[in-house]
Amino acid sequence: QVQLWESGGGLVQPGGSLRLSCAANRNIFSFYTMGWYRQPPGKQRELVAAITSGGSTNYEDSVKGRFTLSRDNAKNTVYLQMSSLEPEDTAVYYCNAHHDFASLYYWGQGTQVTVSS
Repeated sequence: QVQLWESGGGLVQPGGSLRLSCAANRNIFSFYTMGWYRQPPGKQRELVAAITSGGSTNYEDSVKGRFTLSRDNAKNTVYLQMSSLEPEDTAVYYCNAHHDFASLYYWGQGTQVTVSS
């Protein structure tokens, strides 16, 4: 069983920055793609960024150049550094682990990010 814990959300002004963290209960990065999703109010959940087990990253177009995904294998933690935040980034952000070779998906509990003046 994989457990994920997100942290780092909060209220920030437009143009500000936040760093989200997602800690796993064990070392899974060799076999899992890790993703950050977000769900804005009244909308569907969408993929924001992901990092494969091989270390390749991809980003949703609206966050390219503003968000950076990284991971610390020693800490079993992935990070989403968010800069130049916009009100449209307001959402609950969820961490996801997807096994590369099996239909196994795990979600964190979510962390609220609110961008407002």
